[in-house]
Parts: sequence; structure tokens; C-alpha cells
Amino acid sequence: MLHDLLLQLTVVLIQAVGALWLAIPALIANPSAVIFGGGTPIDFGRKFYDGKRILGDGKTWKGLIGGGAAGAFIGVIQQLIALNIGSPYFPPFSGDAVTAVLIVTILGYGALIGDAAGSFIKRRLGMGRGDRAFLLDQLTFLVVALLFVFFAFPFLFFTYFWNVPALITLFVLTPILHRIVNIIGYRMGKKDVPW
Repeated sequence: MLHDLLLQLTVVLIQAVGALWLAIPALIANPSAVIFGGGTPIDFGRKFYDGKRILGDGKTWKGLIGGGAAGAFIGVIQQLIALNIGSPYFPPFSGDAVTAVLIVTILGYGALIGDAAGSFIKRRLGMGRGDRAFLLDQLTFLVVALLFVFFAFPFLFFTYFWNVPALITLFVLTPILHRIVNIIGYRMGKKDVPW
């Protein structure tokens, strides 16, 4: 009885930690875009048919390229670590190096496309840059990154992300981590608001 309970708890822990581990490229890309950002906005200052900016000044080409590359770079390092330690808690993205690079790139850039989608929605709702949008700010980037993985690598998605412990871990911890990182960015002078 105790053995079965410990086994079940171990499986839950492996699923939760493994999902968080594999989501790191997306979690890194989003704040890295702030660090690398500035310069030309992705929307080039253009307005949507509603007269409001498409995305706004906060979404720049430098942020998109730098943030996505940072997420992918961290993912490559994770891949090397995972292959060397062989732990079920820290799985590799793939057994194939090229596939692993594609996955971490999709996670990094998928997160930033998701973040831009969140900005697009905020502009349509009449919200300005820095206005609070509970869960839209904290989760859109993660949801889109995971959707990209779902379409490109469904086996990885269903193996590591599509289980209750993984989903709870990601959707509870991501807003908390997002808040902590934003406070740090605000104190460093990289963000105008701490949320």
C-alpha cells in the first residue's frame, strides 16, 4: 500500500518536474525579449482597422529575435544536461539533435508569438502598454508555445505536457514566475511596471 502510494507520488513528481523542465525555453524567451528589446516595433507603428496600434512599441524585432534565440540557447544547454544525467525528472527534448533544436526553437519563438498575440488582444480591448490583463499577460505566451509543440511534435506534447500534474504545475507556477521576473525587471529598470 505505502509502496504503491510512493510510486504514484514519484510518477506525479516526474510529470510535474519534467513538464516544467521542458517548458524552460518558453519561460526564458519571454523575459529575455525585454532584455534584448528596443528599436523597431514589430508592427512598424502601424494601426489596425480599429485605429489602435496592432501590437505597440513594447514588441520589437530585437526583442523577438533575441528573446527567441535566448530561449533556444538555454534549451540546447538543457538538452546536453539531460543527455548527460539521464534522469526521468529532466528528460531530453528528443534523442535526435536536430529535432531537439527544432523543439527548443519552437518553444522560444512560440512563446514570443503568444506574447505578441496577448498584446494584440489587449490593444483590441483598448488596453495600453503596461496595463494589467490578469492571466492574458501571464499565460498567453505559454499556451501558444505549447500549441506550437502540439502541432509540430504531438508525441512530445502528449508524453510530457498533456497530463494533470504537468498542466497544474505549468498553469500555477507560470503566473508566479512571471510576476517575480517582472518585479526583477522593474527594479533593474527594464520594465515600466512591476507586473
